[in-house]
Amino acid sequence: MAEQDVSQSRLFEWLTGDEDSRLCDDIPEGACNEQPRNFFLHLWASLGNKLADELSSARLVLPWLMGIIGAPVWMIGLLVPIREAGALLPQIFVAGFIRLKPKRKGVWVMGAILQAFAAFALAGLALTGSGSMGGAAVLIVLIALSLARGLSSIASKDVMGKTIAKRRRGTLMGWSGSIAGAATLVAGGVLMLLGDQPGNLALAVLLCVAACSWLVNALCAARIKEVPGAVEGGENAWDSIKLGLSLMRDDRTFLHFNVARALLLSSALALPYIALLGQQQSGADLGGLGLLVVVSGIAGMVASPVWGKLADQSSRRVMRNAAIGTIMCCLLGASFAWLPGGWTQSVWPYALVYGLLVIVHHGVRLGRKTYIVDMATQDDRALYVALSNTLTGVLMLLVGGVIGALAQWLGSAALLVLLAVTAAGAMLSAHKLPEVE
Repeated sequence: MAEQDVSQSRLFEWLTGDEDSRLCDDIPEGACNEQPRNFFLHLWASLGNKLADELSSARLVLPWLMGIIGAPVWMIGLLVPIREAGALLPQIFVAGFIRLKPKRKGVWVMGAILQAFAAFALAGLALTGSGSMGGAAVLIVLIALSLARGLSSIASKDVMGKTIAKRRRGTLMGWSGSIAGAATLVAGGVLMLLGDQPGNLALAVLLCVAACSWLVNALCAARIKEVPGAVEGGENAWDSIKLGLSLMRDDRTFLHFNVARALLLSSALALPYIALLGQQQSGADLGGLGLLVVVSGIAGMVASPVWGKLADQSSRRVMRNAAIGTIMCCLLGASFAWLPGGWTQSVWPYALVYGLLVIVHHGVRLGRKTYIVDMATQDDRALYVALSNTLTGVLMLLVGGVIGALAQWLGSAALLVLLAVTAAGAMLSAHKLPEVE
């Protein structure tokens, strides 16, 4: 056992680039000796979570599922808003609940297990769902999955802050992202090889793998050695909301940022419709889904480091340029749907646009995250982030419902043109934001 601990510490030091595994910035002394062990438990837990997120993606896998079971187009427009809003809306309320618990990993475990059950339910719907009833059942299960995701998201960040030292958290997330990206590429490759196999069965298997990945996440989280934390200082959720609204009224930059962020939702809302256009060309052929999964994985791995460096120079410009990219991708996707010719009747053009939009969407996410962190001060940063996330969750639901209704009426291609117009508003709004770096 001692030799195993030594080997684990050496591997930990190699992965983090440190020569001293006892470097313990800003974590309790009791957690210091357990840091190498906790690091690897966090790593495998994060791998399970990221892989499960990709294999049950509301931007790609679930639109494909809804297309196969014949759900109405307006329901597909609700997938991304429900997935995002379910995790964002409760944050300002759940944070106070978690604060009252000296150990928070139990909340993380509970959220992961609930997500696993939801993924198993989605797998069952892939085999049995059909039409409007099947689509409605998918949306109901997705609501439960998203709320559970919000629980795990807040608790896992809190546990990481208590068990992993500064200057190692980014390394941990970087390694987990790389490993999960590789695993996602393998999953996409397998789907491409399956080709014309029955789509419903293969999607059910895919969602079962996602459920098992969340169970791995729960198991690893349960084994993390967490020391009790402080339970004081929690703030009533309603008081936080009132304070946050007053800050939005008084801080014009914060208000302006939230307007730009709301308009930038167009990049997230466009992704499932491009995936749906691709699915309409492939039918139940899983080769098309596999291609989109591979393209999405590669795009995500390539995009994040580049956008991250650019955001450190000017997150405002990153948001503006990502909005421009969204305009181009939406118009390109719509043009493919309208242009004649056999080359537009395959999944490949839509896979290209989907990959480009994934790259752009990573820019949107990194730009807005960097901007709000740099804009806020240490005293009000947590409140700014929670309020902005909650506001975005509300807008996601409202806008998603309108977008879904318009998609049913106008069709996916025309809706992409409307989202391009929204992105143009985001471009102008982001361009007028002040620099905060």
